Amino acid sequence: MPAREQDQPGGSVGARIRELREKVTHHSELYHAKDAPEISDEEYDRLFAELQELEQANPELISGDSPTQRVGSPPVEAFAPVEHALPMLSLANARSAGELEAWGTRVHNHLARRDVDPGELTYVTEPKIDGLAISLTYEDGRFVRGATRGDGRVGEDVTHNIETIEELPKEIDDAPPLIEVRGEVYLPIEAFAELNRRRAEDGLPAFANPRNSAAGSIRQLDPRMAAERPLAIWSYGIGVSEGMAFETHSGEVGWLAARGFRANPDTAVHASIEEVLDRCQWWLERRDELDFEIDGVVVKVDRLDLWNELGTAGREPRWAIAWKFPPTTATTRLKEIEWNVGRTGHLVPWALLEPVRVGGVTVSTATLHNEEDLERKDVRAGDEVVVLRAGDVIPQVVSALTQKRRKGARRPRPPKKCPACGTEIVKPENSVFSICPNSAGCPGQIFQHIKHFVSRGAMDIEGLGEKQVARFLEEGLIADVADIYGLGQEQLESLSGMGELSASNLITEIDRSRQVPFPRVLFALGLPGVGAVTAEALADQFGSIEDLRDADPEQIEETEGVGPIMARQVGESLADESTWQTVVRLKEAGLRMELDQSERRPEGGPLEGRTVVLTGTLPDLTRDEAGAMIKRAGGKVTGSVSKKTDFVVAGDSAGSKREKAEKLGVPVLDREGFDRLLAGELPASDDG
Repeated sequence: MPAREQDQPGGSVGARIRELREKVTHHSELYHAKDAPEISDEEYDRLFAELQELEQANPELISGDSPTQRVGSPPVEAFAPVEHALPMLSLANARSAGELEAWGTRVHNHLARRDVDPGELTYVTEPKIDGLAISLTYEDGRFVRGATRGDGRVGEDVTHNIETIEELPKEIDDAPPLIEVRGEVYLPIEAFAELNRRRAEDGLPAFANPRNSAAGSIRQLDPRMAAERPLAIWSYGIGVSEGMAFETHSGEVGWLAARGFRANPDTAVHASIEEVLDRCQWWLERRDELDFEIDGVVVKVDRLDLWNELGTAGREPRWAIAWKFPPTTATTRLKEIEWNVGRTGHLVPWALLEPVRVGGVTVSTATLHNEEDLERKDVRAGDEVVVLRAGDVIPQVVSALTQKRRKGARRPRPPKKCPACGTEIVKPENSVFSICPNSAGCPGQIFQHIKHFVSRGAMDIEGLGEKQVARFLEEGLIADVADIYGLGQEQLESLSGMGELSASNLITEIDRSRQVPFPRVLFALGLPGVGAVTAEALADQFGSIEDLRDADPEQIEETEGVGPIMARQVGESLADESTWQTVVRLKEAGLRMELDQSERRPEGGPLEGRTVVLTGTLPDLTRDEAGAMIKRAGGKVTGSVSKKTDFVVAGDSAGSKREKAEKLGVPVLDREGFDRLLAGELPASDDG
């Protein structure tokens, strides 16, 4: 039956509208005012869309206090209210190409109804930063006030915290008597990870995402709390101004960038919705490379005079829309917690979930990291949980919705015996993992070790994935990683479903892996705590597996990125008889266990003692090729920019590393500058 036939205030539609208003208002307050959401963005958007649809079908039931008629949440009483001279509106969402194209059609139709000829209509795209919307007021060029969006009309005065953001211009040149800049405060991803690490050390609950941590920082009453957190800000437009007018939104953004505001350099202008869609896909593909969270792309009509003609519909402007990415978080039920054994014997907790769509795929399992993280998050079987999946990262349980927990739910505990081999587990002092000590005989550890050995970034043996490893172990073809190099064509062809071509291709891949450089072989060995970067540093420091084995822990600890615990564990692992026998067999099979002379860092090169960071895409060099050139010149390549960095080589789409280098005063070089650097022509700013 159509909704209109049941639209009496006491009927089912009226009751559903009231229910939805209560839910949306509740969750909006948790998100905007308390920075403690209980549901995913997708679930909130679904509730809001249903409410909006029902109200549009039953306009007589719309009331002024409906969340569809306002933005965000009322300001918190602890902060002085700030009335926005121009409302800070919310945006309608588009989740498909069809919805974005429909918005473009609505823009054209609305202008046509008003007899407005837009001519060549252009659009602006910019990343939709997942942070806290902010209003920045300048009087006679001086920053005087920062305010949150609040409910769109009245926000909170958070000037004392905004002033702690170093990159925010406190004064601007050539400014009108009054100008209001609008932007988004956020916490960079690396800073977010470090903040959560410190909170864990202090016994505090982790923030669920960078947006919550940024919002929580801005809403601190004590500005010292905000100052301790490296907040950043993107400025994306102008609200009100006196004595200044712009023709286009892109012109506003250019004006801001010219006066020291961080306006996103990838803001772009497009001549058609088709170009806009291409740009949205471009942002989606770059999403996981960024040092800040984005959850979509904001699309705006560029001409500001058309903004006035288009106006608003409720709380949303007609001249802009947000193209939303597939959600990276979702809420579902955690059915059970299971324990798997890792390649180093660590027992890792895993969540078995009610299947849920997140990040574009259906997820039914998620990691819980370790015992300490499991206890800190207080996640239990039967809980409603928030699941995060970003890019190719393994899905993880972020938090439990404890207010929905069933009575009697028990805290999980690790098993007393290894689930793979039945050996009694042990819990080393100060460890966040219980461990199966049966390293040589535990089938779970052997499987995980082989899986790591053949993986991309290690030996990268294509065609020998997780399922094949499990099958080869079950069939008795291999018992450890060295056995891989004894596999023969006839052996593989005898397996059902393998076939001559598949067997031949796998043998070719195994042979090719014998040429993998020593640092990657060292990483593939799976020594405790040794990731790809540390493996490269150890290979650089010692040159061969024999020299590394013969080093004492104090010598190993001299390697960059290696602490005393890792140094001891690496030494003990290589001293283990079974581990060393595996190394010997791999060397006999032709694997490279030392650096070639060409790979060793020469003494006396033009970059001796210098640290270089590579970022972006160089026109004619891969990252590996550029790194090899730096090493041949005696330099060292690292992945992050710090005060110890000597140079940053920046190609196209360099992003946050370039910005950080400029902020720290580290010389930034283009492709030509890189050539001069390799030739020994150090930049004039270098102090030698």
